[in-house]
Amino acid sequence: MQLPSLPVMVSVVLLLTACGPQKERIPALIPIPAEMKTLPGHFTLKPDARIAWTGGVGAAVSAETLVSELRPSTGFELSTTEGTDGDITVILDPASEWKSEEYRLTVKRKSVTLTAGTSEGLFRGIQTVRQMLPPAVFGKETAADIKWTMPCISVTDYPRFAWRGMHLDVSRHFLDMEFVKKYIDILAMHKINVFHWHLVDDQGWRIEIKKYPKLTEIGAWRVDREDKPWNSREPQKNGEEATYGGFYTQDDIREVVAYAAGKYITVVPEIEMPAHVGSALAAYPEYSCTGGPFTVPPGGVWPITDIYCAGKDETFAFLEDILAEVMDLFPSEYIHIGGDEADKTEWKQCPDCQARIKKEGLKDEHELQSYFIKRIERFLNSKGRKLIGWDEILQGGLAPEATVMSWQGFEGGIAAARSGHKAVMTPVSHCYFNIYQGDPATEPESFRGLLTLKKVYSFEPVPPELNAGEAELIIGAQGCLWTEYITDGATAEYMILPRLTALSEVTWSPAEKRNWEDFNIRLLKMMDRFDAAGINYSRGSFHVDMSASYDDSSGSIVLELTSEQPSPEIRYSTDGTDPSTDSPLYDKPLKMTEKATVKAAIFREGKMTGRISAKSININKATGMKVQYNIPFSDRYRGHGDRTLVNGINGSGDFNDGHWQGFEGTDMDVVVDLGQLTRITSVSSSFMAAVGSWIFLPRGVEYSSSADGSNFTPLGTATTLTDPADQGNTTETYFSSFPAVEARYIRVFAHGQIRLIKMYLKHLFL
Repeated sequence: MQLPSLPVMVSVVLLLTACGPQKERIPALIPIPAEMKTLPGHFTLKPDARIAWTGGVGAAVSAETLVSELRPSTGFELSTTEGTDGDITVILDPASEWKSEEYRLTVKRKSVTLTAGTSEGLFRGIQTVRQMLPPAVFGKETAADIKWTMPCISVTDYPRFAWRGMHLDVSRHFLDMEFVKKYIDILAMHKINVFHWHLVDDQGWRIEIKKYPKLTEIGAWRVDREDKPWNSREPQKNGEEATYGGFYTQDDIREVVAYAAGKYITVVPEIEMPAHVGSALAAYPEYSCTGGPFTVPPGGVWPITDIYCAGKDETFAFLEDILAEVMDLFPSEYIHIGGDEADKTEWKQCPDCQARIKKEGLKDEHELQSYFIKRIERFLNSKGRKLIGWDEILQGGLAPEATVMSWQGFEGGIAAARSGHKAVMTPVSHCYFNIYQGDPATEPESFRGLLTLKKVYSFEPVPPELNAGEAELIIGAQGCLWTEYITDGATAEYMILPRLTALSEVTWSPAEKRNWEDFNIRLLKMMDRFDAAGINYSRGSFHVDMSASYDDSSGSIVLELTSEQPSPEIRYSTDGTDPSTDSPLYDKPLKMTEKATVKAAIFREGKMTGRISAKSININKATGMKVQYNIPFSDRYRGHGDRTLVNGINGSGDFNDGHWQGFEGTDMDVVVDLGQLTRITSVSSSFMAAVGSWIFLPRGVEYSSSADGSNFTPLGTATTLTDPADQGNTTETYFSSFPAVEARYIRVFAHGQIRLIKMYLKHLFL
């Protein structure tokens, strides 16, 4: 297996201190409104309630929408009537001055009034009305024994940003129509107004194009390698049939667009170019630089060298034909053209591309990409549309009217705004929900790294470097869900929720209204709504984080238990049993002097909330001893330094947890000094594989011992039998037992291409 150059990564451990208790607020609205005043009393929705409306067709439609949202769970008929004397009255009042999407809601003991200047504003208000009622209102079947009351309140509400988006990649794994609609439902309940639909990428073409039927006949299907790690899948072989995939017909597309429009959500399609087009070139290789042949990749591709030929006019005719059909299906103002991760290798070697560079007076291939994007933009503009793309479209010069979607960080958005262009912020650091949200050992497989709920909530889309005028060009923010490791809707829901819930408050609510402690209180009620609606979600924010360190002075391990939750009630056990309400309450760091398995969980009102966390403390004869590194560990993957390998703390499934050490492109050769001759009978060490991050197990491990530190006697070996391509994400313990020996020094030598390794010694038995 040939390895690429390895990216720089930073290992950080955050200790998150909880805040003090706060009285629960009612109602628990998310996102929190711009202005809200609670009033005395409650309104009760009764079976014979009338929904009145006034202001024309838009008001009538909104009233029917409210009825359709309330009827299934309540079982009430809830008749509608024109006028202003209903139990609930919906008023469309375009004559008044309103902010975009603004609504006003007043709940009194005897009546509810919802007013807005647009139907869109009324719809956003309806979502608030739903949240005012018991969570069971989000269910699809009649709920028994529920008193349908809502607290009296006065709300004036409107969004902070015009673009409040959520992305869904259906190229890596096709997700059916039923789930796509459910996804839109989830967006609507969070007041999200843009659905960014990633329909095209290397691994699948998902949209029917009538003029080019092979895009779906060939490009929508790949060979089934779902049993292999994503980044280690062999290309399609001769004679193999491509059977895995799917696509949406144009009728399907129209149905989704109409469904989203009914919830005032704009669907923005993404048609990738000039790279990430392996599926398109498999169908039509003549639009590449090389002519192919190509097959649809069944998994990860890096580097992405397959690319549309920018030197052929036929390529642009092909893309314009595709975009013409796309624009007939999607009425959105913006069309997303991707533009990211375009490797220029083929362009550098292509006579047609080099001729284009010379003819157009371009400086290099970066300017050729700019030429490509600008030419596509002119076509979109001629049809009354606007171009948006990932921040790589800045390379070589930004197209005149283009909007930048800044994903690699904040820099792309800053550069766009400073040059007078609009930007949508979706930095991977805060908005990529395909990254782990908790310990990989207990989470669905995903991209390495950690993006917690609290970090999403801390996101500020407007960089402080921008002046007031430039800040106005940051039109919003968006979450992204890439599906390399997501094969079904339930997992997709789990990965976005409740992180999307946090992002919805970031993008809708005034910045000064946001409060982490208060959000968590309201989030508990939102989770009840998810349960009622049959939506899967993570309770990772209710996870207990365990941070361990070795105390040289006492020879003990200090274990600190923390959580993102404000003032959590953490209960723990040290004997391996599951914690309960009778378990000790954590109030200070634990000092561990013996081998133990510590388990902890958060409790609220006598019930466990979230999952149980566990940490194995492995104190043994090597714990705290000196380690000699004959081959230094990588400075970028230090762990806790020289004692990392013998601090008695097992590493978690996250290689960034501070308890793993990395060796880049070398063998590993360490010697542990036990301080004196010691009788031992076994030795073991643990290694990590995370193929998606180019972390592999060693080829094998050799153990040896010495009394003087110079002459070593072999103790045993362990060999890795699994091919690197098949190692996936795992932690393996290599073990060797032997007749008792007297030794002071233990040497561990690991062979092979290792990037990260965690080594610890188990009990060395006397």
